[in-house]
Amino acid sequence: MTRTLITGGLVITASDELHADVLVEGGRIVALATPGSHGWTADRVIDATQKYVIPGGVDAHTHMEMPFGGTLASDTFETGTLAAAWGGTTTIVDFAIQPRGGSLAEGLDAWHEKADGKCAVDYAFHMIMSDVNESSLKEMDALVSAGVTSFKLFTAYPGVFLSDDGQILRAMQRAASNGGLVMTHAENGLAIDVLVEQALARGERDPRYHGEVRKALLEAEATHRVIRLSQVAGAPLYVVHVSAQEAVAELARARDEGLPVFGETCPQYLFLSTDNLAEPGFEGAKYVCSTPLRPVEHQAALWRGLRTNDLQVVSTDHCPFCFEGQKELGRGDFSKIPNGLPGVENRMDLLHQAVVDGHIDRRRWIEIACAAPARMFGLYPKKGTIAPGADADIVVYDPHAEQVMSARTHHMNVDYSAYEGRRVTGRVETVLSRGVPVIEDCRHVGRAGHGCYVPRGICQYTN
Repeated sequence: MTRTLITGGLVITASDELHADVLVEGGRIVALATPGSHGWTADRVIDATQKYVIPGGVDAHTHMEMPFGGTLASDTFETGTLAAAWGGTTTIVDFAIQPRGGSLAEGLDAWHEKADGKCAVDYAFHMIMSDVNESSLKEMDALVSAGVTSFKLFTAYPGVFLSDDGQILRAMQRAASNGGLVMTHAENGLAIDVLVEQALARGERDPRYHGEVRKALLEAEATHRVIRLSQVAGAPLYVVHVSAQEAVAELARARDEGLPVFGETCPQYLFLSTDNLAEPGFEGAKYVCSTPLRPVEHQAALWRGLRTNDLQVVSTDHCPFCFEGQKELGRGDFSKIPNGLPGVENRMDLLHQAVVDGHIDRRRWIEIACAAPARMFGLYPKKGTIAPGADADIVVYDPHAEQVMSARTHHMNVDYSAYEGRRVTGRVETVLSRGVPVIEDCRHVGRAGHGCYVPRGICQYTN
């Protein structure tokens, strides 16, 4: 077994910052020690002087090869997980989709087939329930036992993913009994469809209208509704991609009442806004995602929610579509623009920039990007921390290097960057996945198929 010694760096976890050497053997972290206090020898020594040594990121919300609007997300599990590694993320949790009229097992098998033998880093699955019935409710128990412990339901996308309140309540009741966690996409999709129809009838067809019809109040209303349904069911709740200050307020109120309610936001809501959706020509299509980008004043509430722990996780909702040939499907009709942004490679760097800018501190960076998603989805302490016994998913991070984000240099399989030209401080230098180098001195040295499927336990915040 290869022994690796990472020496001279500042080890940062969600709870600690300490100058320590890290010893890795057999894919696990075996020890930490004060530099100079040990006589460890190793086959490989990584000098992390003046660098941070941090856990690999856990991105708990990605959509590789996801079908949407007649096309497929442009990143495969191979390209998407390699891009994740370049960005310092060593575990993704992607969404398997139950086919309408089919079983949860069918959906899970299809996603295993997409990912098996292709991934550069480790991966796990959530399950999207698009057909809640007696059969699929029973299947939830089997999936929890098999390590797929979270289930996503939608109050949006009528005719595709939408579940009514009764179906959501039934799924929550089942989760309350089997230990699962229900995740919700909270927007009032029926009301949004009315506003879409009315906007198109008025001739409002440009990308910016995507944000105008998906109103913040309709995100807040759906967030309030699913919170109360979870309260009736006695089940925990995780609300995905929170973008509106009114929705943050609903989560904060519920948490103040002591309810087991959790929320994530995404870098696009922290760093982009409706100004991007309104870019001239058809450029705004690059920024069409749901929930939509909000006016810039919403960002302050999101940052505050991350500092006060009313929001616990930053994931990407990585769901890329190329501008040419995919986003262009919606030229002349914003409602036909595939919803989704690329971001799996950018998350860790953007959140480090938030440290530089004073929005969060270093430990909170690691909390929201590594430890909290690992705890939320039953992966901790195998993932999300640097401690003896944890998987050796480790990033050596240069906090002083500067880079400019660009489609010309990123590794995501998409023809634009949502952060084109943005200058950030901090860069991933070396990435180990279970002790094996994937990125070394800013060079790719890994391989497709190294990544393993990871069955998950249940949410560690509720049990």
